Amino acid sequence: MSTISLFITGGTLDKQYNEIKGELGFIKTSIQEIIKDSRTTLDLSTKELMLVDSLEMTDTQRKEIVAACSSCKHHKIIITHGTDTMVKTAKEIAAKKLAKTIVLTGAMIPYRVHKSDAVFNLSAAFAFCQTLENGVYIAMNGRYFLWNDVIKNKELGIFVPL
Repeated sequence: MSTISLFITGGTLDKQYNEIKGELGFIKTSIQEIIKDSRTTLDLSTKELMLVDSLEMTDTQRKEIVAACSSCKHHKIIITHGTDTMVKTAKEIAAKKLAKTIVLTGAMIPYRVHKSDAVFNLSAAFAFCQTLENGVYIAMNGRYFLWNDVIKNKELGIFVPL
């Protein structure tokens, strides 16, 4: 079984409620708890690249994600990412034409909020990353999409094919 690299970049999946400020923000990643909740037995290598809302992600941060994928010794990669600009990041990764399977996933509801989709989406990404051929994919809502054949439907709160 090959190792899967898991790059953490933030997004709604990692947001937590700050009761003092009365808002969602970043304190620390929840990825280890999510992995534990998913009960996976996969060999994972995790690395926190950043904790940022994807709407606030800079071009420099996006290049950091692309560089991490390029330099990664593993051929299976999952990236947790905010859903609003996930496709934009996937496009930049795809432009590198890496001989790797790269799956971006996230959540519409933060992991720490009741009825979050974080565990389900990450678990699906684990399965897709192991079974799909080389390429760049988005895994949300129990489905996978090629990076260039997907859009976030903000009215429905799901990802759909173009």
